Amino acid sequence: MTNAPQVSAMHALPDGEAELSLVVRIPWEDVARLGQEAGRLASQMQRPVTLDEAVSYRLRSTRPSASHAKPSGEQPAAVSSGAGVTSLPRISGTA
Repeated sequence: MTNAPQVSAMHALPDGEAELSLVVRIPWEDVARLGQEAGRLASQMQRPVTLDEAVSYRLRSTRPSASHAKPSGEQPAAVSSGAGVTSLPRISGTA
């Protein structure tokens, strides 16, 4: 057992969105690109920007806005086997 504090994986935010905590292993090259993205955002916003914020901004800007959850009676069509994690936008731009 570890002494690390337990963090909730997801919690609601006051603005109606949710925050999800997870650990992702990515190559250092992608970390460097995120740093560059954070630098660009910081320049635009005229304030410091964290890598977390740069990731969030990048994910929001590379896909259409998410549709809200549908009532339980309205389930979306089944996703084809070809769509999955590999269909998410890649930060590095490489396959």
